Amino acid sequence: MDSFVLQNLMILEGTLFGSHKVKIEGELLEKAQKCAETCGYESVDEFVLHVLEKEIKKVLPPDEDTPSKEVVKKRLQGLGYIE
Repeated sequence: MDSFVLQNLMILEGTLFGSHKVKIEGELLEKAQKCAETCGYESVDEFVLHVLEKEIKKVLPPDEDTPSKEVVKKRLQGLGYIE
């Protein structure tokens, strides 16, 4: 996530989806609305949630319960689905 986005997010104002509400204002809100509409999201909230989830996956390691691509590949090879 670029620094412009991080600088413009103001966190901790009420609740959203059972956690914290994020306040977005000004130019960043306009851009988020335009992106949400262009990409077919139902709302800015839905768009922002999706973007945050994607960025968090880039930063944090995967859950231990989630097998890595290499593990899945080896399992599929062992089952004869791929070579």
